[in-house]
Amino acid sequence: MAEGTGPLAGLRVIELGHFVAAPFCTRLLGDLGADVIKVEPPGAGDPVRQWGARVKGQSAWWSVHARNKRCITLDLKKPRAREIVLRLVARCDVLVENFRPGQLDRLGLSEEALRAARPDLVIARISGYGQDGPQRDRAAFGVIGEAVGGLRHLTNHPPGTTELPPVRVGISIGDSVAGIYAAFGIMAALWKRDAAGRGDGRGRGLDVALTESIFSLLEGALPEYGALGTVRQPTGGGIATAAPTNAYRSRDGIWVLIAANSDPLFRKLATLMGQPELAEDPRFLGNQARVANSAALDEAIGAWAARLEAAELERLLEAADVPATRAYTIADCAADPQFRHRGMVRQVEDAALGPMLHPGIVPLLPDDPGAVRWAGPPVGAHTGEVLAGLLGLSAAEIAALHQEGIC
Repeated sequence: MAEGTGPLAGLRVIELGHFVAAPFCTRLLGDLGADVIKVEPPGAGDPVRQWGARVKGQSAWWSVHARNKRCITLDLKKPRAREIVLRLVARCDVLVENFRPGQLDRLGLSEEALRAARPDLVIARISGYGQDGPQRDRAAFGVIGEAVGGLRHLTNHPPGTTELPPVRVGISIGDSVAGIYAAFGIMAALWKRDAAGRGDGRGRGLDVALTESIFSLLEGALPEYGALGTVRQPTGGGIATAAPTNAYRSRDGIWVLIAANSDPLFRKLATLMGQPELAEDPRFLGNQARVANSAALDEAIGAWAARLEAAELERLLEAADVPATRAYTIADCAADPQFRHRGMVRQVEDAALGPMLHPGIVPLLPDDPGAVRWAGPPVGAHTGEVLAGLLGLSAAEIAALHQEGIC
Protein backbone atom coordinates (compact mmCIF):
# COMPACT_ATOMS: atom_id res chain seq x y z
CA MET A 1 0.00 0.00 0.00
CA ALA A 2 1.06 3.62 -0.53
CA GLU A 3 2.98 5.12 2.36
CA GLY A 4 1.12 7.74 4.34
CA THR A 5 1.69 11.39 3.54
CA GLY A 6 0.49 14.30 5.59
CA PRO A 7 1.03 15.61 9.11
CA LEU A 8 -0.06 12.35 10.78
CA ALA A 9 2.22 10.05 8.79
CA GLY A 10 3.78 7.61 11.25
CA LEU A 11 0.77 7.58 13.57
CA ARG A 12 -0.90 4.17 13.78
CA VAL A 13 -4.56 3.79 14.73
CA ILE A 14 -6.60 0.65 15.28
CA GLU A 15 -10.33 1.03 14.70
CA LEU A 16 -12.78 -1.27 16.43
CA GLY A 17 -15.66 0.67 14.95
CA HIS A 18 -18.79 0.13 12.90
CA PHE A 19 -21.56 2.17 11.33
CA VAL A 20 -20.57 5.86 11.22
CA ALA A 21 -19.08 7.67 14.23
CA ALA A 22 -15.80 5.83 14.88
CA PRO A 23 -15.15 5.15 11.17
CA PHE A 24 -15.70 8.83 10.37
CA CYS A 25 -13.18 9.78 13.04
CA THR A 26 -10.55 7.41 11.67
CA ARG A 27 -11.20 8.50 8.08
CA LEU A 28 -10.22 12.02 9.09
CA LEU A 29 -7.03 10.71 10.68
CA GLY A 30 -6.27 8.51 7.68
CA ASP A 31 -6.79 11.39 5.26
CA LEU A 32 -4.03 13.27 7.08
CA GLY A 33 -1.63 10.35 6.83
CA ALA A 34 -2.30 8.04 9.78
CA ASP A 35 -2.01 4.28 9.23
CA VAL A 36 -5.54 3.15 10.14
CA ILE A 37 -6.15 -0.57 10.71
CA LYS A 38 -9.88 -1.24 10.63
CA VAL A 39 -11.05 -4.47 12.28
CA GLU A 40 -14.28 -5.97 10.92
CA PRO A 41 -16.07 -9.26 11.56
CA PRO A 42 -15.42 -11.92 8.91
CA GLY A 43 -18.09 -12.24 6.26
CA ALA A 44 -20.20 -9.14 5.64
CA GLY A 45 -17.93 -6.76 7.56
CA ASP A 46 -19.09 -3.31 8.66
CA PRO A 47 -22.86 -2.82 8.08
CA VAL A 48 -22.17 0.42 6.19
CA ARG A 49 -20.84 -1.73 3.36
CA GLN A 50 -24.53 -2.42 2.64
CA TRP A 51 -25.80 1.16 2.96
CA GLY A 52 -26.75 3.67 0.29
CA ALA A 53 -26.83 3.50 -3.49
CA ARG A 54 -25.04 0.62 -5.16
CA VAL A 55 -22.40 0.73 -7.88
CA LYS A 56 -21.57 -2.64 -9.41
CA GLY A 57 -23.39 -4.20 -6.47
CA GLN A 58 -21.36 -2.37 -3.82
CA SER A 59 -21.93 0.68 -1.64
CA ALA A 60 -20.72 3.90 -3.25
CA TRP A 61 -20.47 5.46 0.22
CA TRP A 62 -18.00 2.79 1.34
CA SER A 63 -15.51 4.02 -1.25
CA VAL A 64 -15.17 7.23 0.81
CA HIS A 65 -16.09 5.95 4.27
CA ALA A 66 -13.19 3.48 4.44
CA ARG A 67 -10.64 5.19 2.24
CA ASN A 68 -7.01 5.17 3.41
CA LYS A 69 -7.75 2.30 5.80
CA ARG A 70 -6.24 -1.17 5.93
CA CYS A 71 -9.20 -3.48 6.44
CA ILE A 72 -8.66 -6.73 8.30
CA THR A 73 -11.10 -9.30 9.66
CA LEU A 74 -11.12 -10.76 13.15
CA ASP A 75 -13.93 -12.46 15.04
CA LEU A 76 -13.61 -10.70 18.38
CA LYS A 77 -15.74 -13.35 20.06
CA LYS A 78 -12.88 -15.83 19.67
CA PRO A 79 -10.06 -15.76 22.25
CA ARG A 80 -7.35 -16.12 19.60
CA ALA A 81 -8.70 -13.06 17.77
CA ARG A 82 -8.60 -11.03 20.97
CA GLU A 83 -4.97 -12.03 21.46
CA ILE A 84 -4.20 -10.78 17.96
CA VAL A 85 -5.95 -7.47 18.67
CA LEU A 86 -3.83 -6.98 21.77
CA ARG A 87 -0.68 -7.71 19.80
CA LEU A 88 -1.76 -5.13 17.25
CA VAL A 89 -2.57 -2.64 20.00
CA ALA A 90 1.02 -2.95 21.17
CA ARG A 91 2.04 -1.54 17.78
CA CYS A 92 -0.53 1.27 17.71
CA ASP A 93 -0.72 4.77 19.19
CA VAL A 94 -4.51 5.08 19.26
CA LEU A 95 -7.55 2.84 19.54
CA VAL A 96 -10.99 4.12 18.44
CA GLU A 97 -14.20 2.24 19.26
CA ASN A 98 -17.92 2.91 19.29
CA PHE A 99 -19.45 -0.13 20.95
CA ARG A 100 -21.92 0.26 23.77
CA PRO A 101 -20.20 0.99 27.11
CA GLY A 102 -18.83 -2.21 28.61
CA GLN A 103 -18.94 -4.24 25.38
CA LEU A 104 -15.19 -4.32 24.92
CA ASP A 105 -14.77 -5.42 28.54
CA ARG A 106 -17.10 -8.34 27.87
CA LEU A 107 -14.98 -9.26 24.86
CA GLY A 108 -11.84 -9.37 26.99
CA LEU A 109 -10.54 -6.03 25.71
CA SER A 110 -10.89 -3.97 28.88
CA GLU A 111 -8.87 -0.82 29.41
CA GLU A 112 -6.60 -2.79 31.74
CA ALA A 113 -5.94 -5.37 29.02
CA LEU A 114 -5.34 -2.69 26.41
CA ARG A 115 -2.95 -0.75 28.62
CA ALA A 116 -1.09 -3.92 29.53
CA ALA A 117 -0.42 -4.26 25.81
CA ARG A 118 0.43 -0.57 25.27
CA PRO A 119 0.64 1.57 28.44
CA ASP A 120 0.66 4.92 26.58
CA LEU A 121 -2.24 4.03 24.30
CA VAL A 122 -4.79 6.78 23.59
CA ILE A 123 -8.27 5.21 23.74
CA ALA A 124 -11.16 7.07 22.13
CA ARG A 125 -14.60 5.76 23.08
CA ILE A 126 -17.67 7.01 21.24
CA SER A 127 -21.12 6.04 22.49
CA GLY A 128 -24.67 7.31 22.52
CA TYR A 129 -24.83 8.76 26.03
CA GLY A 130 -21.27 8.45 27.35
CA GLN A 131 -19.43 5.89 29.43
CA ASP A 132 -21.21 6.64 32.71
CA GLY A 133 -24.45 8.09 34.03
CA PRO A 134 -27.98 6.70 34.33
CA GLN A 135 -28.51 6.45 30.56
CA ARG A 136 -25.15 5.01 29.51
CA ASP A 137 -26.63 1.62 28.56
CA ARG A 138 -29.42 2.96 26.34
CA ALA A 139 -29.29 2.15 22.63
CA ALA A 140 -28.56 5.12 20.38
CA PHE A 141 -27.71 6.06 16.83
CA GLY A 142 -26.91 9.48 15.44
CA VAL A 143 -30.59 10.43 15.13
CA ILE A 144 -31.03 9.83 18.87
CA GLY A 145 -28.05 12.07 19.58
CA GLU A 146 -29.63 14.76 17.41
CA ALA A 147 -32.91 14.47 19.31
CA VAL A 148 -31.48 14.41 22.84
CA GLY A 149 -28.92 17.07 21.95
CA GLY A 150 -31.72 19.48 20.97
CA LEU A 151 -30.99 19.75 17.26
CA ARG A 152 -33.95 17.83 15.87
CA HIS A 153 -36.36 20.21 17.67
CA LEU A 154 -34.72 23.15 15.91
CA THR A 155 -34.47 21.72 12.39
CA ASN A 156 -38.14 22.24 11.71
CA HIS A 157 -40.57 24.81 10.41
CA PRO A 158 -41.91 27.38 12.88
CA PRO A 159 -44.52 26.12 15.37
CA GLY A 160 -48.04 25.95 13.97
CA THR A 161 -47.00 25.92 10.31
CA THR A 162 -46.99 22.15 9.72
CA GLU A 163 -48.04 18.88 11.31
CA LEU A 164 -45.14 17.01 9.71
CA PRO A 165 -42.43 15.60 12.01
CA PRO A 166 -39.27 17.60 12.72
CA VAL A 167 -37.02 17.59 9.68
CA ARG A 168 -33.79 15.59 9.64
CA VAL A 169 -30.64 17.42 8.60
CA GLY A 170 -30.24 14.92 5.76
CA ILE A 171 -27.00 13.19 6.79
CA SER A 172 -25.83 11.32 9.89
CA ILE A 173 -24.70 14.56 11.45
CA GLY A 174 -24.85 13.29 15.04
CA ASP A 175 -22.37 10.53 14.24
CA SER A 176 -20.14 12.73 12.13
CA VAL A 177 -19.92 15.52 14.71
CA ALA A 178 -19.03 12.96 17.39
CA GLY A 179 -16.35 11.61 15.05
CA ILE A 180 -14.89 15.09 14.59
CA TYR A 181 -14.83 15.68 18.35
CA ALA A 182 -13.15 12.31 18.83
CA ALA A 183 -10.45 13.16 16.28
CA PHE A 184 -9.90 16.50 18.01
CA GLY A 185 -9.70 14.78 21.41
CA ILE A 186 -7.22 12.23 20.08
CA MET A 187 -4.90 14.98 18.92
CA ALA A 188 -5.19 16.73 22.30
CA ALA A 189 -4.32 13.49 24.11
CA LEU A 190 -1.37 12.84 21.78
CA TRP A 191 -0.12 16.38 22.35
CA LYS A 192 -0.29 15.87 26.11
CA ARG A 193 1.53 12.56 25.72
CA ASP A 194 4.19 13.45 23.15
CA ALA A 195 4.75 17.22 23.03
CA ALA A 196 8.47 18.00 22.92
CA GLY A 197 9.68 19.17 26.31
CA ARG A 198 6.29 18.93 27.98
CA GLY A 199 4.69 15.59 27.10
CA ASP A 200 4.24 13.23 30.04
CA GLY A 201 4.30 9.99 28.05
CA ARG A 202 0.99 8.83 29.52
CA GLY A 203 -1.86 7.18 27.70
CA ARG A 204 -5.31 8.70 28.08
CA GLY A 205 -8.91 7.89 27.38
CA LEU A 206 -11.59 10.06 25.75
CA ASP A 207 -15.30 9.74 26.34
CA VAL A 208 -17.35 11.19 23.45
CA ALA A 209 -21.15 10.99 23.55
CA LEU A 210 -23.33 11.54 20.49
CA THR A 211 -25.85 13.45 22.60
CA GLU A 212 -23.22 15.77 24.07
CA SER A 213 -21.53 16.37 20.73
CA ILE A 214 -24.76 17.78 19.30
CA PHE A 215 -25.73 19.59 22.50
CA SER A 216 -22.42 21.47 22.41
CA LEU A 217 -23.42 23.05 19.07
CA LEU A 218 -26.52 24.88 20.28
CA GLU A 219 -24.97 28.36 20.46
CA GLY A 220 -26.83 30.53 22.98
CA ALA A 221 -29.83 28.27 23.53
CA LEU A 222 -28.79 27.07 26.99
CA PRO A 223 -27.68 30.40 28.49
CA GLU A 224 -30.83 32.03 27.10
CA TYR A 225 -32.94 29.39 28.81
CA GLY A 226 -30.98 29.62 32.06
CA ALA A 227 -31.14 33.39 32.27
CA LEU A 228 -34.49 34.12 30.69
CA GLY A 229 -36.45 30.88 30.70
CA THR A 230 -36.90 31.10 26.94
CA VAL A 231 -37.00 27.92 24.90
CA ARG A 232 -35.57 28.49 21.44
CA GLN A 233 -38.03 27.45 18.77
CA PRO A 234 -37.50 26.32 15.17
CA THR A 235 -37.53 29.08 12.60
CA GLY A 236 -37.58 27.18 9.32
CA GLY A 237 -35.18 28.73 6.84
CA GLY A 238 -34.54 31.84 8.92
CA ILE A 239 -32.29 32.62 11.86
CA ALA A 240 -33.84 33.58 15.18
CA THR A 241 -31.15 36.15 15.96
CA ALA A 242 -30.54 37.92 12.64
CA ALA A 243 -32.56 39.22 9.69
CA PRO A 244 -32.89 39.12 6.82
CA THR A 245 -31.43 35.64 6.46
CA ASN A 246 -33.62 33.14 4.68
CA ALA A 247 -34.23 31.19 1.52
CA TYR A 248 -36.30 32.84 -1.20
CA ARG A 249 -37.71 31.08 -4.25
CA SER A 250 -36.69 32.47 -7.62
CA ARG A 251 -38.96 32.67 -10.68
CA ASP A 252 -37.60 29.35 -11.96
CA GLY A 253 -38.32 27.62 -8.64
CA ILE A 254 -34.80 27.54 -7.18
CA TRP A 255 -34.26 28.46 -3.55
CA VAL A 256 -31.71 31.25 -3.14
CA LEU A 257 -30.33 32.06 0.31
CA ILE A 258 -29.75 35.71 1.08
CA ALA A 259 -27.94 36.81 4.23
CA ALA A 260 -28.12 40.60 4.47
CA ASN A 261 -28.26 40.74 8.24
CA SER A 262 -26.10 43.77 8.98
CA ASP A 263 -27.22 47.36 8.52
CA PRO A 264 -24.84 48.09 5.59
CA LEU A 265 -25.78 44.84 3.84
CA PHE A 266 -29.48 45.48 4.33
CA ARG A 267 -29.12 48.93 2.77
CA LYS A 268 -27.40 47.36 -0.25
CA LEU A 269 -30.16 44.79 -0.57
CA ALA A 270 -32.93 47.37 -0.25
CA THR A 271 -31.29 49.51 -2.94
CA LEU A 272 -30.84 46.48 -5.21
CA MET A 273 -34.53 45.66 -4.76
CA GLY A 274 -35.43 49.16 -5.87
CA GLN A 275 -36.88 49.87 -2.42
CA PRO A 276 -34.21 51.94 -0.62
CA GLU A 277 -36.91 53.26 1.73
CA LEU A 278 -36.99 49.86 3.46
CA ALA A 279 -33.65 50.68 5.10
CA GLU A 280 -35.29 53.69 6.77
CA ASP A 281 -38.56 51.96 7.71
CA PRO A 282 -38.84 51.93 11.54
CA ARG A 283 -39.82 48.26 11.39
CA PHE A 284 -36.42 47.43 9.87
CA LEU A 285 -34.08 49.91 11.57
CA GLY A 286 -31.44 47.78 13.26
CA ASN A 287 -31.20 44.02 13.55
CA GLN A 288 -33.54 43.67 16.54
CA ALA A 289 -36.33 45.48 14.72
CA ARG A 290 -35.77 43.40 11.60
CA VAL A 291 -35.90 40.18 13.61
CA ALA A 292 -39.16 41.30 15.26
CA ASN A 293 -40.64 42.00 11.82
CA SER A 294 -38.93 39.27 9.86
CA ALA A 295 -42.17 37.87 8.43
CA ALA A 296 -43.01 41.17 6.71
CA LEU A 297 -39.42 41.59 5.57
CA ASP A 298 -39.24 38.07 4.16
CA GLU A 299 -42.49 38.66 2.29
CA ALA A 300 -41.06 41.75 0.59
CA ILE A 301 -37.76 40.05 -0.33
CA GLY A 302 -39.60 36.95 -1.48
CA ALA A 303 -41.83 38.97 -3.80
CA TRP A 304 -38.76 40.61 -5.36
CA ALA A 305 -36.87 37.31 -5.73
CA ALA A 306 -39.86 35.63 -7.36
CA ARG A 307 -39.62 38.04 -10.30
CA LEU A 308 -36.08 36.93 -11.23
CA GLU A 309 -34.45 33.76 -12.51
CA ALA A 310 -32.02 32.24 -10.00
CA ALA A 311 -28.94 32.91 -12.14
CA GLU A 312 -29.85 36.58 -12.53
CA LEU A 313 -30.68 36.87 -8.84
CA GLU A 314 -27.29 35.43 -7.91
CA ARG A 315 -25.50 37.71 -10.39
CA LEU A 316 -27.15 40.86 -9.02
CA LEU A 317 -26.53 39.93 -5.40
CA GLU A 318 -22.88 39.07 -6.05
CA ALA A 319 -22.34 42.35 -7.89
CA ALA A 320 -23.83 44.19 -4.89
CA ASP A 321 -21.57 42.17 -2.54
CA VAL A 322 -24.52 40.76 -0.62
CA PRO A 323 -23.86 37.20 0.67
CA ALA A 324 -26.11 34.91 -1.35
CA THR A 325 -26.22 31.60 -3.18
CA ARG A 326 -28.66 29.04 -4.46
CA ALA A 327 -29.13 25.99 -2.22
CA TYR A 328 -26.68 23.59 -3.85
CA THR A 329 -27.64 20.09 -4.86
CA ILE A 330 -24.86 17.51 -4.96
CA ALA A 331 -24.70 18.12 -8.72
CA ASP A 332 -24.02 21.79 -8.02
CA CYS A 333 -21.32 20.84 -5.51
CA ALA A 334 -19.64 18.50 -8.00
CA ALA A 335 -19.54 21.23 -10.67
CA ASP A 336 -18.55 24.10 -8.37
CA PRO A 337 -15.33 25.74 -9.63
CA GLN A 338 -14.21 26.68 -6.10
CA PHE A 339 -14.56 23.11 -4.84
CA ARG A 340 -12.77 21.85 -7.96
CA HIS A 341 -9.95 24.40 -7.62
CA ARG A 342 -9.30 23.44 -4.00
CA GLY A 343 -9.50 19.69 -4.57
CA MET A 344 -12.72 19.26 -2.62
CA VAL A 345 -14.17 17.33 -5.56
CA ARG A 346 -11.66 14.87 -6.91
CA GLN A 347 -11.68 11.69 -8.93
CA VAL A 348 -10.30 8.63 -7.17
CA GLU A 349 -9.70 5.26 -8.77
CA ASP A 350 -11.55 2.59 -6.78
CA ALA A 351 -10.13 -0.87 -7.48
CA ALA A 352 -13.60 -2.41 -7.37
CA LEU A 353 -15.82 0.38 -8.69
CA GLY A 354 -13.61 2.29 -11.13
CA PRO A 355 -13.38 6.11 -11.16
CA MET A 356 -15.31 7.60 -8.24
CA LEU A 357 -15.86 11.17 -7.06
CA HIS A 358 -14.62 11.74 -3.52
CA PRO A 359 -14.76 14.79 -1.27
CA GLY A 360 -11.37 16.29 -0.54
CA ILE A 361 -9.48 16.47 2.74
CA VAL A 362 -10.48 18.81 5.56
CA PRO A 363 -8.70 20.59 7.16
CA LEU A 364 -6.38 21.74 4.40
CA LEU A 365 -2.74 21.99 5.44
CA PRO A 366 -1.20 23.38 2.26
CA ASP A 367 2.39 22.39 3.07
CA ASP A 368 1.50 18.79 3.96
CA PRO A 369 -2.08 18.13 2.85
CA GLY A 370 -2.36 14.36 3.11
CA ALA A 371 -3.82 12.33 0.26
CA VAL A 372 -6.48 9.86 -0.78
CA ARG A 373 -4.13 6.90 -1.13
CA TRP A 374 -6.82 4.33 -1.92
CA ALA A 375 -10.57 3.94 -1.78
CA GLY A 376 -12.51 1.79 0.68
CA PRO A 377 -11.19 -1.77 0.27
CA PRO A 378 -12.97 -5.15 0.24
CA VAL A 379 -13.62 -7.07 3.45
CA GLY A 380 -10.35 -8.41 4.83
CA ALA A 381 -8.27 -6.98 1.99
CA HIS A 382 -5.29 -6.33 4.24
CA THR A 383 -5.57 -9.13 6.78
CA GLY A 384 -2.57 -11.00 5.48
CA GLU A 385 -0.51 -7.85 4.98
CA VAL A 386 -1.13 -6.59 8.51
CA LEU A 387 -0.73 -9.92 10.31
CA ALA A 388 2.46 -10.72 8.43
CA GLY A 389 3.92 -7.22 8.32
CA LEU A 390 3.19 -6.11 11.89
CA LEU A 391 3.02 -9.38 13.80
CA GLY A 392 5.36 -11.55 11.75
CA LEU A 393 2.86 -14.36 11.19
CA SER A 394 3.71 -16.79 8.44
CA ALA A 395 1.47 -17.56 5.48
CA ALA A 396 0.71 -20.96 7.01
CA GLU A 397 -0.29 -19.39 10.34
CA ILE A 398 -2.57 -16.89 8.61
CA ALA A 399 -4.15 -19.66 6.53
CA ALA A 400 -4.82 -21.64 9.71
CA LEU A 401 -6.53 -18.61 11.30
CA HIS A 402 -8.75 -18.30 8.22
CA GLN A 403 -9.61 -21.98 8.38
CA GLU A 404 -10.60 -21.68 12.05
CA GLY A 405 -12.86 -18.69 11.29
CA ILE A 406 -10.74 -16.36 13.40
CA CYS A 407 -10.02 -13.96 10.53
